[in-house]
Order: sequence, then C-alpha cells, then structure tokens
Amino acid sequence: MIQMKINPDKIREVIGSGGKVIQKITADTGCKIDISDDGSIFIASSDIEACRAARKTIEDIVFEPEVGALYYGEVKRVISNLGAFVELAPGKDAMCHIKDLEFKRTEKVEDVLNVGDKTWVKFTGIDEKGRWNISKGPLP
Repeated sequence: MIQMKINPDKIREVIGSGGKVIQKITADTGCKIDISDDGSIFIASSDIEACRAARKTIEDIVFEPEVGALYYGEVKRVISNLGAFVELAPGKDAMCHIKDLEFKRTEKVEDVLNVGDKTWVKFTGIDEKGRWNISKGPLP
C-alpha cells in the first residue's frame, strides 16, 4: 500500500468527470484507490510496481512546477516567430518565448529548438492568463 497527499483543490482533476480519470487509473494498474476530502490518497495492490505506476500517474495529474526550478522536457510544438512549447510533465506544456531561448537575438525558434528535441528549461512563473512560462537560457 502507498499513501500520498495532494492539494485538496486537485482532487477533482484526479477523479475526473464522472470518475473517468480515477477509473482509468484503476483499470490500467489494477490498484484500489481511495481519496479522502483532505487530499489523502491510499493506493492498494498486491503488486508494488502497480502501486508505483498509479502514484506516478496521480503525481503527473497534480504536477505544479516551482518557480526557479529546472525541468527536462520535450519540445512538443514550435511557432517560428513566437516560441516553443515544452512538455514539463505528461500533458503539461509550458511556453518558452523566442526572447528567452538564448543570450543573443534569435531570428526563428528552429535555429535553437525543433519538435522532438529534449532540453533543460527553468520555470519562470505563471502569467496573468494562467499560462506556464519557461526560459532556456541562461541556466545555472
């Protein structure tokens, strides 16, 4: 059995509409999953690897990056004159604006990054519209 705690505000995301998300996790892993209103989650199975897989799926759903932290992600989409979208966690993309790609002026994103590239980025924050922003350079 694995016990974990999440932000109670994220419980809805883990359960999903009509319980679809939690039912899929249960079906995929074979684990029994109980969620309390305080954000406590209990994952039970006779197979510890199944429990770990369920925990990883839940962690990916509730993932929230920390400002200033470094993440290794894959470039999922490029807009030549705007920037690149890098996946920080499954289904969680952040935007790296063209001005934040390198120390020098960049004419087009493809000069630095292309779809499928893996790169280190720094999480710089969330803008007023709720979008995640990252920077590729300078990194420590």
